[in-house]
Amino acid sequence: MAAAVAGVDTVVHCASAPKGDADTTRTLVRAAEREGVKHLVFISVVGVDRVSFGYFKNKLAAEEVVRSSSVPWTMLRATQFYDMIYDGARRLAVLPVVPVPRGFPVEPVDAADVAARLAELAVSPAAGRVPDLTGPHRTSFAEIVRELLRANGRRRPVVPIWMPGLARINAGALLAPDPGEAGPPQRATRSWEDFLGARSAHS
Repeated sequence: MAAAVAGVDTVVHCASAPKGDADTTRTLVRAAEREGVKHLVFISVVGVDRVSFGYFKNKLAAEEVVRSSSVPWTMLRATQFYDMIYDGARRLAVLPVVPVPRGFPVEPVDAADVAARLAELAVSPAAGRVPDLTGPHRTSFAEIVRELLRANGRRRPVVPIWMPGLARINAGALLAPDPGEAGPPQRATRSWEDFLGARSAHS
């Protein structure tokens, strides 16, 4: 890790895993401190402080490592990527009847919009926590699946069902607070429909 960051002014930390995020982030931060890195840009997840299990818990621990670093840092939280939503919705859409969690509001965002924002932050001075980045529209997972089915010309009943453990998510834990810790969220421009259209054109 020391060799990777030697002579580097800015590190953009996008690596992630279901487990061990805090440990790997700590290794990176320590190397960056020793090597004199001037700016650490970290991508995190909207709702990480409101959904306290699994991936979210690990990502929040990684945030704390970045916040306690002596390297000047910038932290961006983004909502769920279209690609991740697409993969989950596509697996469900092959079923003759499509079960989806009841409620489950989301504001997914295109990964390209997130990448563009990270690039802006990387060439700017360290800014601490910056406004969250969300997609242009608030919707539900059920509607995401319905739009995917329409785009693919499939007719399937989509059935919202109650699922345990989703109370906080159904209360809006995955939505960017308005305003949040760093002010009102920024909304990206590329819609879910645009994303699906591009996918269809390349399939």
